[in-house]
Amino acid sequence: MSQTCSHTTEADENRRQLEEAMLTERMNQIRQKIVVMSGKGGVGKSTVAVNLALGLARAGFSVGLLDVDIHGPSVPQLLRLVDQGVHIVESELQPLKVMEGLRVMSIGFLLNSVKDAVIWRGPMKYGVIQQFLRDTAWGRLDYLVVDSPPGTGDEPLAVAQLVGKPAVAVLVTTPQDLAVSDVRRSVSFCRAVGLPVLGIVENMSGLVCPSCGHHIDVFKTGGGETLALEMSVPYLGRVPLDPAVVSRGDTGYSLADTAGAGSSTFQPIIQAVLDRTRAGRIELTVIQ
Repeated sequence: MSQTCSHTTEADENRRQLEEAMLTERMNQIRQKIVVMSGKGGVGKSTVAVNLALGLARAGFSVGLLDVDIHGPSVPQLLRLVDQGVHIVESELQPLKVMEGLRVMSIGFLLNSVKDAVIWRGPMKYGVIQQFLRDTAWGRLDYLVVDSPPGTGDEPLAVAQLVGKPAVAVLVTTPQDLAVSDVRRSVSFCRAVGLPVLGIVENMSGLVCPSCGHHIDVFKTGGGETLALEMSVPYLGRVPLDPAVVSRGDTGYSLADTAGAGSSTFQPIIQAVLDRTRAGRIELTVIQ
């Protein structure tokens, strides 16, 4: 019996080492990983992740978008991919092509219905995130944008531990104190796990009345910028409340997917991300 257990343990260890080597090889083909996080739900984190990925792709880079929000995958809805499934070719998950330069993978593609609830404990979450990172056939990428669930629990920790370097975090908050307090914990989380913070985005930062043009600070304003100063991390910019964001999100047309005012409000944040990744001496070139 002891000999059988020994062989089983050795086989498990060999498999683990092989999987780690495959993951490392896969991640080494990606020049920069950006983990989009927030300590609080409902702040528009997925909207920021999708628009960031689309904006980087439209800037001419090769981009992957990975949705690991296991209990609330929003990316399929935001990109008109709700009814899509996962295709496997030679043991590799095939990401879906959204547009030239952008491919996406989501836990939502594994669900039979949008009504399905995922009821998993920590080890299962870790395993599926590892599988997505290891087995998705991204190819060579300039950027991998990871839409991580809110909080500082199993999923963000798994992503931070598995993506390898170079990797950075973009933290999303809304201006009010309640959200800022939770995102402050996200900064501490990133420092504890050795994940550099690329910057903070303040979402839902004011509303411009579509009728009269008057500016209203619905959730106050400036909370993200104040937090960035307090925690000594960069501030990437703010995105105002825009009724068009709601309608485009519900129908699958994101800000960066269309021309006009919506697209222009997000462009400074995309440019800030480009500037800061380049300033970090990360060599980024368009992969032909």
